[in-house]
Amino acid sequence: MRIKLIRHATSILQYGGKKFLVDPMLSSARSMAPVDFSPNTQKNPLVELPVTIEELLDVNAVLLTHTHRDHFDEGAARLLPKKIPIFCQPEDERKIADLGFTKVYPVQETFAWEGFAWEGINIIRTGGQHGSGDLAKKMGPVSGYILDAAGEPKVYFAGDTIWCSEIEVALNKYHPNISVLYGGAAQFLEGGPITMTSEDVIQVCRKISNMNVVVVHLEAFNHCLETRDEIKRALDIRGLSDRVWIPENGELITF
Repeated sequence: MRIKLIRHATSILQYGGKKFLVDPMLSSARSMAPVDFSPNTQKNPLVELPVTIEELLDVNAVLLTHTHRDHFDEGAARLLPKKIPIFCQPEDERKIADLGFTKVYPVQETFAWEGFAWEGINIIRTGGQHGSGDLAKKMGPVSGYILDAAGEPKVYFAGDTIWCSEIEVALNKYHPNISVLYGGAAQFLEGGPITMTSEDVIQVCRKISNMNVVVVHLEAFNHCLETRDEIKRALDIRGLSDRVWIPENGELITF
């Protein structure tokens, strides 16, 4: 298994002989308005893509946690081939199909069955909370995914979520070898974080002591306030740095 962080939540996963483009945000830097009601008012994305569009399109499928614009933007809607398979949560099926995509596969259930089988890869949808209380309800549904294939480690993309009971259930049920967490402590002026903080990352690490962790979703969108260095310091203090990867944009990690 190989995962290459592109930028923010966008990555290329090489898994089971296939290449997945995860949460594609393909717009050029500063081409999108900032997230409203955030302490940081810079335009998005904060940084350019570190690879060519051609490399991003050289994939077999798209894995989509949800359709907020920092995970599926106008650039992705315009540039992705309309016949590429897209795996998504059921709530996003109609939106993606209305954009002209013809192979949209909603992963229907969380935990009720063993996922969506595609090309020898099992894709299982998991739940999450995009914030706390009323804010989480306003942010709408989000999903994560477990991928499982013969000869590969079991990998968990948690999606845009804080530490919550849904994450704990997923870890207890599937015992992933590798978890990809969406960090950055994204937040507005009020309401608390809507993605994982360093303390949330630490909670995940403590839940499964032999699991490797990759933290993405950092330093590329204006409402993500916690930096790579801040997360690294928190992990160093807890003695967890040896099994947590915090890649730079464009960095490839092999497991």
